[in-house]
Amino acid sequence: MRPLLAITMGDPAGIGPEICVKALADKRVFESSIPVVIGDRIAIEDAVRFTGSTLKVKTLQSLEKAEGIPGTLELLDMNLLQKEDYQYGQVNAGCGEAAFRYIEYGINSALAGTAAAVVTGPINKEALHMAGHFFSGHTEIFAHYTNTSNYGMMLMGGGLRVIHCTTHVSMRQACDLITQERVYNTIKLAKEALREIGMPDGRIGVAGFNAHSSENGLFGNEEELAIIPAIRQAQSEGLLVEGPVPPDTVFVKALAGHFAIVVAMYHDQGHIPLKLIGFKLDPETGLFTSMSGINTTIGLPIIRTSVDHGTAFDRAGKNIANEESLLDAIDLAVQMARNRAG
Repeated sequence: MRPLLAITMGDPAGIGPEICVKALADKRVFESSIPVVIGDRIAIEDAVRFTGSTLKVKTLQSLEKAEGIPGTLELLDMNLLQKEDYQYGQVNAGCGEAAFRYIEYGINSALAGTAAAVVTGPINKEALHMAGHFFSGHTEIFAHYTNTSNYGMMLMGGGLRVIHCTTHVSMRQACDLITQERVYNTIKLAKEALREIGMPDGRIGVAGFNAHSSENGLFGNEEELAIIPAIRQAQSEGLLVEGPVPPDTVFVKALAGHFAIVVAMYHDQGHIPLKLIGFKLDPETGLFTSMSGINTTIGLPIIRTSVDHGTAFDRAGKNIANEESLLDAIDLAVQMARNRAG
């Protein structure tokens, strides 16, 4: 089974076109999938040019026409931009609009069953907002256009798996959002995530919100009021879940194999350990030598995986972007598609 993957190019002014070209130059991608990029030919051809790639770009009229032939980048050309419309590394409303339209096409293709999964390239939230699309990120776009109310962002990489109770909100807002219902729902999503990736019997670790998990109320009451009741509720239903585990040790335990997945309470609590493991920076050049890790949305009726990094405007158009995270996202999309297909 080679599932058809709709790969959205991301913001044309960022590194999205470049990592698409570099990832699809890897013949192993075609052994497991039929990848199709949704984007603009002008951006993909420029990435082919400045990377010196030998890939042939083939424009498709529909995803159903894809063949998945190594050495050929098959493209659903949205034809939304001309070269003079944007510059690498600059926030642009036109690029925000284009990136949004790529996503929209990918979602509709997956909902229709044409694509087995959507793999998303990086977008710029400011450009998205300039174009009039007031979403805080991919996760919220996918939830909105699939009419999904209970969903969560999961990150994977380096042996860690993390799903978040809250994501793109201020810390003050996160405090208010940590309720028993929200934590319980995220624990249930963690269980669903493990099933999606073939680990249905994995143990779930729930991080505390406060230092030392509040130490019996000394440093806050979110644990007592919301997190502990949610854990007990999940345990009463037979879920293999433990916590709240102090945030400064829960990831150590997960790396040691004690937990298959960690429920994090807020964005940076989950993102920092994943990126510390997956991102490596050369101290002399200032360039990333590794950018591994995957972002996926759990709870959707369709499969969506993504790179775990941004548009990297400072590196766009320079042939120095790393495609590792996109390759990881493609691998996960294939795995999840096969698991859903049985």
